[in-house]
Amino acid sequence: MTTPDPASVPDTTTRRVDPPHQGDEVTLLRSYVAFLRASVRLKAQGLDAASLRTRHEPSELTLGGLLKHLALVEHWWFSCVLRGTGYAEPWASVDWDADEDWDHHSADQDSPAELLALYDGAIAESDRITDELLATPEGLDTVALRPPPEGDPVTLRYVLLHMVEEYGRHAGHADLIRESIDGLTGE
Repeated sequence: MTTPDPASVPDTTTRRVDPPHQGDEVTLLRSYVAFLRASVRLKAQGLDAASLRTRHEPSELTLGGLLKHLALVEHWWFSCVLRGTGYAEPWASVDWDADEDWDHHSADQDSPAELLALYDGAIAESDRITDELLATPEGLDTVALRPPPEGDPVTLRYVLLHMVEEYGRHAGHADLIRESIDGLTGE
């Protein structure tokens, strides 16, 4: 097990708030998304670069790779799908045909501070877009500007529910990876 070097660890404290037991649909959806985002971030907190590159064999997943992947997921669903934009950097110049898992693999070259800044920035932008869309008359029923290749267009409601599913899976992965690094489990 790896013990992080305190000098290389970003000075951040993740606060995770349990979702309420009652509330309207927007409150509950956003609370669960925020809880799961914080759960993943909590698993990466306090780790140095070497620890963020640690794999849970036989998987290639790392905590750093999960952070970068989830930053991409945030950007894709909120900016590209809901807002209809193209990829922004660092995603725009990636040759995805050469490495379809570039987000996971390239994280090994990023520092903990860079990964957390990318992750936090993507979440902040997603929250900003969500706030804007919720302020419209359509609210959760706002239809995404980028249609899917097949099927009905997706809505903000769908994207938020998808984030619960996406983060739920990856929070479980993050928990297993973190336990394999230093034995930290649970919260």
